[in-house]
Amino acid sequence: MATPTRCKMEGNTMLYAITDRGFYGGDEAHTRARLVEQTAVWAANGVAFAQLREKDISARDQVELARAMLAAIRATAGREKSGQTRLLINGRPDIALAAGADGVHLPSGPNALTPAEARAIFAAGSGHTSPLCISISCHTLTEVAAARQQTVDCILFAPVFEKIVRGDSPQTQTLPGTGLALLQEACRAAGPVPVFALGGVTAGNAAQCLQAGAAGIAAIRLMQESATSWLHLA
Repeated sequence: MATPTRCKMEGNTMLYAITDRGFYGGDEAHTRARLVEQTAVWAANGVAFAQLREKDISARDQVELARAMLAAIRATAGREKSGQTRLLINGRPDIALAAGADGVHLPSGPNALTPAEARAIFAAGSGHTSPLCISISCHTLTEVAAARQQTVDCILFAPVFEKIVRGDSPQTQTLPGTGLALLQEACRAAGPVPVFALGGVTAGNAAQCLQAGAAGIAAIRLMQESATSWLHLA
């Protein structure tokens, strides 16, 4: 199997930011503006991937937000550590294609697109066969093995420490994580595909994930915070 190369990043620890504009508060215009500003911070500080995961807005709004994020990323060109961030769209290769994003993130589950299907959508829409950059969610070793065979660019293995489930009510539910031992097994099973640890990862426990073999850290909450909270991990 060929080693993924299109989205291979240089450096020690890779960081993968997942968006959630709900952290910023205020009206819709403010939250989107803050998200774009945060994207510029990620890009300026060498974050490897930024995943647009705002599933509650329309496809058109996702395209417009993705384009604004891409503009913020490109505006950092020439700065130290910049020019590396890849923008991925959660579950929607059509939106990635329309916005000019670098690729997609594919969730797990029987109803999710496969990497082959995502690539076919991109090829049909773009008229050429350059592959999308693809990350994929995995929760079991069986899913990791399948992802490896499908030549994805990276795997998000979760939940390592915890998973927060948001329902229709304001209340949230926290589910326990699968632990560092399973993360270590997942990293071994995935090789040479890089694995990002996701789920309850903080600045305090990130080092444990790296010691277990993770190539990087993926986070929602942590990556919305000030860069001083996560920059030392890179």
